[in-house]
Amino acid sequence: MSKHPVFAKEIQADGSFVQQGNALSTPFSYEAGGLTPEANRYQLVWMPACPHAHKVVIAIHLLGLDPIIPISATGPYRTDEGWVFSGYPGGRDPLTGAKSTLELYQRSLPDYDLRPTVPLMVDLRSGQAVNNDHKTLTLQLETVWKDFHAAGAPDLYPEALRPDIDRLNRLIYEEINVGFYKVGFAESQAAYETAYDKLFESLDVLEDRLSQSRYLLGDQLTDADLRLYPSLVRYDVVYYDEFRCRERRLRDYPNLWRYARELYQIPAFDQTTDFDFIKESYYRSPHLKALFGNSHNILPKGPDLSPWKQGPSN
Repeated sequence: MSKHPVFAKEIQADGSFVQQGNALSTPFSYEAGGLTPEANRYQLVWMPACPHAHKVVIAIHLLGLDPIIPISATGPYRTDEGWVFSGYPGGRDPLTGAKSTLELYQRSLPDYDLRPTVPLMVDLRSGQAVNNDHKTLTLQLETVWKDFHAAGAPDLYPEALRPDIDRLNRLIYEEINVGFYKVGFAESQAAYETAYDKLFESLDVLEDRLSQSRYLLGDQLTDADLRLYPSLVRYDVVYYDEFRCRERRLRDYPNLWRYARELYQIPAFDQTTDFDFIKESYYRSPHLKALFGNSHNILPKGPDLSPWKQGPSN
């Protein structure tokens, strides 16, 4: 059994990593028992280095929900209390008064002892965490919150494409979003190689798909693109080296590289992507420093980020 203080419960007997489930999955819904959408009632908590949280923040900005769903960000370092609000006066979230994500979880689940992850939706009336289901949260924002979308907001989950989006989302989540972590957190050679091979097989599938289209499903931006992008922007910056994903770099895939840089030109993607923050968190957060042996707190230089700003034609 793994002895790592943070991920031990997610490492299996064979050394493979299986990501924990979501403890707060009550959906946004107008039906009985659901969370009723309401302007300025719910807050999103995220940590800008987390890919699962990143896709939700992108959705909020694309849909024009940011004026009515306030967003708070934690700092880049994980402590025994989870992610902490180190960037605010007094180290407390200004809307809930919480010091950490663990505090928010335990307001709802007093005995909660799993990783207090982000994204996390908080009910500002009660101050309690109510939803951390990142696998469905973007879909809920795209559909149940539709009455609150800004004029001209894109339809990211169109009826006609939903079966295709759902199939792509399963691949992207299991083999790309979590796939990088299956490689990086593996604790046996066999588990590492199995995850490594599956990751690069899946990247090849998407590389081939993007040889035929602008986005994953043609010329229309969809929920699937929001899910793939966060993993791609972290690929060369941290996953390639720190997670030992060294078969190829993102920039070695002509179509994925073009695609990622094109998405970056969209403000909702660019303005929520902080490469420096991502590097700081992955290389210097205590829980990952311990895992990857960065005892001297070294922050690597590179890679060259200028091509992101130049766009896909360069």
